[in-house]
Amino acid sequence: MGRPVRFGPKITRGTCHCGAVRWEYRGDIPDATICNCTVCRRYGVLWTYGYDGREVAVEDPGNAMAAYICGSRRISFNFCKLCGNLISWRSLRPNDDGRTRIAVNLRLADPQQVAEVPLRRFDGLHSFHDLPLDGRTVADVWF
Repeated sequence: MGRPVRFGPKITRGTCHCGAVRWEYRGDIPDATICNCTVCRRYGVLWTYGYDGREVAVEDPGNAMAAYICGSRRISFNFCKLCGNLISWRSLRPNDDGRTRIAVNLRLADPQQVAEVPLRRFDGLHSFHDLPLDGRTVADVWF
């Protein structure tokens, strides 16, 4: 038996616990970021990044999302107001090219779909720089 035939880009999906809000990432997920800033470490999220309406689409048909804007940051953290899951962060302003940066929480995806995604560590607390890669994947920090 051969590999399954896939038409179009790979699609990875995630959903909040109650299912009211869902996201979709189109294409291969290049990496997941774990950050130690004062916000991300408390949430325990694994971010993957893209642009709203391009690689990433968030669906909120019942208007269940609420936003938290932290201090002077230029991003909103977006939660399901029904179950409390953190869905995404989204830039409050588009880039100069008109695209809006967004990240979705890979912890809301099926673990098998994202297990092999390479893990990046970002020091958002002290240096605001990526830390050296150490070969870990999402599966290594799932618990």
